[in-house]
Amino acid sequence: MSALAPWIAEQSRQLLAQRGHAWLLQGPSGLGQYSLALALVRAWLCENPGEEGACGQCPSCHAIDVHTHADLCVLMPEVAMLELGWPLDEKAQAELDEKKRKPSKEIRIEAMRDAIEFAQRTSARGRGKAVLVFPAERMNNVTANALLKTLEEPPGDVRFVLASEAAHLLLPTIRSRCLGHTMHWPDEPASLAWLRAQGIADLDAPILLRAAGGRPEDALRFADSTRHPKSWSNLPRAVARGEVGVFKDWTPAQVIDALHKLCHDLLARQVGAVPRFFDASELPAASSLAALNAWARELARASRTAEHPFNSGLMLEDLVSRAQSALNSKL
Repeated sequence: MSALAPWIAEQSRQLLAQRGHAWLLQGPSGLGQYSLALALVRAWLCENPGEEGACGQCPSCHAIDVHTHADLCVLMPEVAMLELGWPLDEKAQAELDEKKRKPSKEIRIEAMRDAIEFAQRTSARGRGKAVLVFPAERMNNVTANALLKTLEEPPGDVRFVLASEAAHLLLPTIRSRCLGHTMHWPDEPASLAWLRAQGIADLDAPILLRAAGGRPEDALRFADSTRHPKSWSNLPRAVARGEVGVFKDWTPAQVIDALHKLCHDLLARQVGAVPRFFDASELPAASSLAALNAWARELARASRTAEHPFNSGLMLEDLVSRAQSALNSKL
């Protein structure tokens, strides 16, 4: 397991020093909710834990590293399980292999029932059991309600950590049964130092951090994609020229997110604020405030169908065309 970011390690120490059977880690994406949740369950199940958390050397730590710990239940949408390397149960994996359905983007009720049954079992290693839910907002009302009773009156030695990037979407009854922790937002020097420690080039790190709105884990995900950081710096003027190719291999949701950020920065500049996602020198000449406001409303409407576009190619062309029009409008 790679070393935790300093701000995640500090939060882990703080939470491990407190008592509680259920934690809700909340905050915007890219601040390390999943990393912190995993650090907590590693420490809870570790055979030789210390003040800093798990030892990282015992059989329990190794079992978590290879995603086979008998006393850890991970509840995630199947798309997240596959992305993070957690194994699916045999039935779900068989259904996907046989192309009977696509991976679920929500936490399925079948998985929740398995988790509740897991909570009733005796600990296999004698260190208690843990349930990690991420992203917790991907529980629908049926799934969340199934968890309520177990979360309120956990059987025996089971502990829960729910990690969320949109805690306001959780049922109030779920939130009320957990101890809440708001993720710390690291400052820019700490974030840049961590990104460089992950192998990001000195000149690229500030660009990536801006692209992620100051969220270091999102910045690292951008770096792990096939896009070059310079492409982010060139994006505003390329869009102003109507260059669709700047978004090659981007999903509609990623394109809309990038255009939202560009629109945000242009609006910020219009009212005298500092741009957040791009350097001021990268932004095209000012367009009218009315055009930018209208464009922002168009992007909000487009975001509702971003996951299920009728035709992604046509949608991309339309998005870039509307963006070009907004960026070059003087009225």
